[in-house]
Amino acid sequence: MTLAATIIDAHALLQLLYASVIAGVGICVVYACAVVGVTRSNERRRAHDHRAATLYGALASVALAICVVAIVAGITIMATK
Repeated sequence: MTLAATIIDAHALLQLLYASVIAGVGICVVYACAVVGVTRSNERRRAHDHRAATLYGALASVALAICVVAIVAGITIMATK
């Protein structure tokens, strides 16, 4: 084994790489859903389509809740390691 192989755990490094990419893209998609939900909810409310406005509002609420949970989980994981 070389010195670099003993210092660097390639498997753990690859796990970190794909987990961070999945988490980064996932949070961006969820936040984009929240933005779409808020904007479409306002558009539908102005068009007096209250059913669609409610559904888009629910989408925005759920997506924002997921973002908050992900942020709190990330901070908690960083603080405990």
